[in-house]
Amino acid sequence: MTKIDAKPVRVSQTTITELMIPAYANFGGKIHGGTLLSMMDKVAYATASKHAGSYCVTVSVDKVEFLQPVEVGELVSMHASVNYVGNSSLVVGIRVEAQNVKLGTIKHTNSSYFTMVAKGDNDKPMQVPKLILENDEDVKRFIEAMRMKEIKSSVNEKMHDAKSRIEVDNARELLKNERCQIKIRL
Repeated sequence: MTKIDAKPVRVSQTTITELMIPAYANFGGKIHGGTLLSMMDKVAYATASKHAGSYCVTVSVDKVEFLQPVEVGELVSMHASVNYVGNSSLVVGIRVEAQNVKLGTIKHTNSSYFTMVAKGDNDKPMQVPKLILENDEDVKRFIEAMRMKEIKSSVNEKMHDAKSRIEVDNARELLKNERCQIKIRL
């Protein structure tokens, strides 16, 4: 099989649509967030694998924010595209929309970004094809993903520093205005 050097965004764009059934609902009658996340993971895999030409695994999920509830009976469509590629990683952007077929309305329920890594036959990360950017939207999304990657790296570093510098000796002072009670002797 010939290795492809580059692929356009449009080649791997994927849409998955599924009817939301009562088995997917919580006690409030709304679709479980976990059900939607599972569907998003599937469309991210399909999109990344089409671009990479190989098996891909989910490494991280960013910006999961449920903007509007999804109802039983609605058709949920997950629109996904590769927004960015690194050496072996791909960032897949996903837009989730719910359609009420009776009313003819479509609502944007959430968007998210899945970072996937392509795996070779030896289960090691493998290089993915470059991304061919064919329009302004492709360019915009690639640059956005680059910036998000930089911000995420900075935040992860600060989180690591914050965790490693926690001083339990100062806990009473740090937590005095928080909604917790310390029941150990410090």
